Amino acid sequence: MGDADILFEHRGRLGLITLNRPKALNALTHDMALRLERQLDLWRDDPAVAAVAIRGAGDKAFCVGGDIRALYDAGREDGRNNWQFYADEYRLNTKIKRYSKPYVSIMDGIVMGGGVGVSIHGSHRIITERTVFAMPETGIGLFPDVGATYFLPRMPGQMGMYCGLTGARLKNADAASLLEAMPVPSSALDDLISMLGAGDGLDHLNARDAGQEDLFRELSISGEMAHTDWWVDTRTHLLAADEINEAFGQESVEGILRVLGMSGTEWGKKLAETIFAKSPTCTRIAFRQIREGATFEFEDCMRLEYRLARFCMTQPDFYEGVRAVILDKDNAPKWNPATLAEADDAHVAPAFKPLDDEELVLG
Repeated sequence: MGDADILFEHRGRLGLITLNRPKALNALTHDMALRLERQLDLWRDDPAVAAVAIRGAGDKAFCVGGDIRALYDAGREDGRNNWQFYADEYRLNTKIKRYSKPYVSIMDGIVMGGGVGVSIHGSHRIITERTVFAMPETGIGLFPDVGATYFLPRMPGQMGMYCGLTGARLKNADAASLLEAMPVPSSALDDLISMLGAGDGLDHLNARDAGQEDLFRELSISGEMAHTDWWVDTRTHLLAADEINEAFGQESVEGILRVLGMSGTEWGKKLAETIFAKSPTCTRIAFRQIREGATFEFEDCMRLEYRLARFCMTQPDFYEGVRAVILDKDNAPKWNPATLAEADDAHVAPAFKPLDDEELVLG
């Protein structure tokens, strides 16, 4: 691959995007997001391009998120320095969601944060045996963004609230089901890209489970390989769906924690501890945004997220969370406010307040 941090090429009738920062786990910079949006505009109007696909370089990650270190450095000086990044990122997410041509997200490896925003909204989603999908933002003083306000409450039952508050990692059958994605072995991805370049395969991806047999036949993947050599058909989170729905269907964060605590199980205890360890402010924000997002159109969700991002960039928890988790790695953030009782509804209310003439403008 070339030296550029994002690559654009034609593979037959396919416009192929490669996030090309494997040493940084393909973290998305502001400039990469801007160039990706410009390229999508060009390919949208190019009759030679029938579909677009996006992938990450290397075998570890599709994309772990935005360039957190850059946001930390810029925001430490003045949190408003990061507002433009979020505005541009959310416009890109919206463009992907509304893209007029098929957009195939090849979610091979770790998919988190900003990587979710350039993949989950695609018309077609691919996962592999290496996919690890999560929204861990509340653990670094942020909230589930890049369209999570829209897609999390539309997961079955209370799975979206569960993922948003705990940062649960989705793999294998959990990821295939909850992300409505087609499982394909990582070893077959080059062949899949060649197939898409030839103008084939989209019908099978549209059909998901019903089309997998036909897709695998074209990729020369045997039924035996499809079920034994690479795919572990385990359901971890889905097996706990009843318990998750009961606990995370409560009317407040405190209600969720109360049910988890009363469960008398190690599972409930660990989940409660997980939530307590995260930013109280951002946990409170995440709960409200996911509940409200269930009734919002996509564009309204993105406008809300821009309000929330501006708020979080001027609060201490993001900078403390990045310090503790990413920079110093002591995993002992000192949140401010320190408790959910202090980070109450009144504390987070300003984050949800309309921005009037400074609202996010979506093209």
